[in-house]
Amino acid sequence: MADTFTFELVSPERLVLSEQAEQVLVPGSEGDFTVLPRHAPVLAVLRPGLLDLVREGGEERRYFVRGGFAEVNADNLTVLAQQAIDLEELDAARLAQEIQDAEEDVGDAEDDGSRDKAQDILDRLRAIQKTLQLS
Repeated sequence: MADTFTFELVSPERLVLSEQAEQVLVPGSEGDFTVLPRHAPVLAVLRPGLLDLVREGGEERRYFVRGGFAEVNADNLTVLAQQAIDLEELDAARLAQEIQDAEEDVGDAEDDGSRDKAQDILDRLRAIQKTLQLS
């Protein structure tokens, strides 16, 4: 049996999941990073992207997360996401709506900094759409 740690994925609406994980690939704002058991403590900002979970026993699941934070220590990983969607529930229409919302955010931005941030989110969503071939 592989070593595991406690993984919790939380969105504003609910606790999405809480279970034992062998590893989790997290989309950090400074780059993706993999959390394994006995990981060094880390606090990271998330970017919109795909979170890859390997559950105890080796089953893999993927989640789309839109921003938030990840807190890691030796025994657990907690991801507080602004939005978390199981990829099994993410369809082309839902992702298209996310992209439309992001396009509106770009158009509504009141300054260059806000516009750049909104454009970055839009670009990442489009990349996810392309990667998942949901366009």
